[in-house]
Amino acid sequence: MDLFTNLALGFSIALSPETLALAVAGCILGTMIGALPGLGPSNGVAILIPLAFSFGLDATHSLVLMTAVYYGAMYGGRISSILLNIPGDEPAMMTTLDGYPMAKAGRAGDALVLSGVASFVGAFLATIGLMLLAPVLARVAFMFGPAEYFALYLLAFCTLGGLGSNNQAKAAISVCLGLGIAMIGVDKSTGLTRFTGGSLHLFDGVDFLVAIVGLFAVAEVFVFIESHGRDSAIGVKLEKIRIPVKDIVNSGWTMLRGTGIGFVAGLLPGAGASLGSFLAYMLEKSTARDKSTFGTGEPKGIAAPEAGNNAAAGGALVPMLTLGVPGSGTTAVLLALLMTLNITPGPLLFTERPEVVWGLIASLLIANVVLLVLNVPLVRVFSRILQVPAAVLLPGVTMISFVGIYSLSGSYFDLLLMIGFGVLGYVLRKLSIPAVPVILGILLGGHMEVSLRRAMVLSDGDWTYLFASPISIGLWIAAVAGFILPLFLRPYLRTPVPAASDEGAGAEPRKGKG
Repeated sequence: MDLFTNLALGFSIALSPETLALAVAGCILGTMIGALPGLGPSNGVAILIPLAFSFGLDATHSLVLMTAVYYGAMYGGRISSILLNIPGDEPAMMTTLDGYPMAKAGRAGDALVLSGVASFVGAFLATIGLMLLAPVLARVAFMFGPAEYFALYLLAFCTLGGLGSNNQAKAAISVCLGLGIAMIGVDKSTGLTRFTGGSLHLFDGVDFLVAIVGLFAVAEVFVFIESHGRDSAIGVKLEKIRIPVKDIVNSGWTMLRGTGIGFVAGLLPGAGASLGSFLAYMLEKSTARDKSTFGTGEPKGIAAPEAGNNAAAGGALVPMLTLGVPGSGTTAVLLALLMTLNITPGPLLFTERPEVVWGLIASLLIANVVLLVLNVPLVRVFSRILQVPAAVLLPGVTMISFVGIYSLSGSYFDLLLMIGFGVLGYVLRKLSIPAVPVILGILLGGHMEVSLRRAMVLSDGDWTYLFASPISIGLWIAAVAGFILPLFLRPYLRTPVPAASDEGAGAEPRKGKG
């Protein structure tokens, strides 16, 4: 009965004109951002967060707008994958395997509609899973003490190094960099300053929104200039749009299987949509009667990864809302948004701020329907975004980043710091070091330190207290396994990435961002 009461509360908020308008606007903006190669949901949310603060949105409306952008970008990533053979983001990489060949065969419209339906199935069912599972996990979270939370944060960092990156050493470097940045400022326990260099601007530490916008948005401007030049163009001509009923019906079970796999992958801290997309595609290919059709324009090869990566997007919200641990890079950005709004994600969020949680869930259910309606008849319009000249796009991204950050603090130092993080992000990208662990280290480093100190105070300095409960032991085992096992499993989990055809964009698909 509580579920229906909470849903009624959520829909009473979601159906208000302002909330509904923000959800629709987020869906449109997210799809546009996702369609642009290389930007993806993390950058899209990071770019638009300052915009939300500029308009003075409250917590519920800000979260609704940003999660709608998140879901929209996951939908939009398939457009450039199918038309250009360039993934909009890393999870959309698997869609290129069959999406682009299907488009080259003259069925670009069918591929886009099929992928839109699969995205809807994955995201909608994952939102229902979020609605059912999150309250249960929130109740379990009350069993967590400081030792359990310390192990949980460690698990998040270890799975980023194992499942979330192709190189554990580089991911570990990135995590340590983030943890080091999190230590900057005045130590709340001792009152001593750490790593401030005597600058008063750093006494309060580094604002994670400044770091996020710099590492993602500003760095992306540098990379975009270097890799794309001045122009972009659609590689495959988009013919008549129609609904491929036969392909949708035949791919029904494929979408459901992909949704299940993707949702579970989203629950794993640091794994996220990339793993969900990959596993969904590989399962479908391994169980198919005729494996030779995959890679040549097989409809199921489009439906499986699209359902998987969109379901993972919903699954990643579960640990963020219930435990305060992001399940993906984008949810790490959303976590920063909540913390900026003085909202602490965790089990108490469901009882202290139910309007935020259930307003978000109801808005996501509506947003998925909106995205399906938008992405089928208007897909031709969204594909035109691929022709936006860089000379127009880049100044717009830069302007939003600078104006948004300055509106938050009114400090020129934050603008300089943002540029510094942009340069750092560009260097990390050139060295193939993921930026997401840096953000996660900045976000969770302080909480991890507090949990460790509390555990040591409660145990009078006995370090074995960190392994005293079955929950903490299980989390420690999962952390070690999440970091070590991929070293042995990765050779079996690699799939060749298709190079772009001469008829397409003329460049290889871009790598993801950590």
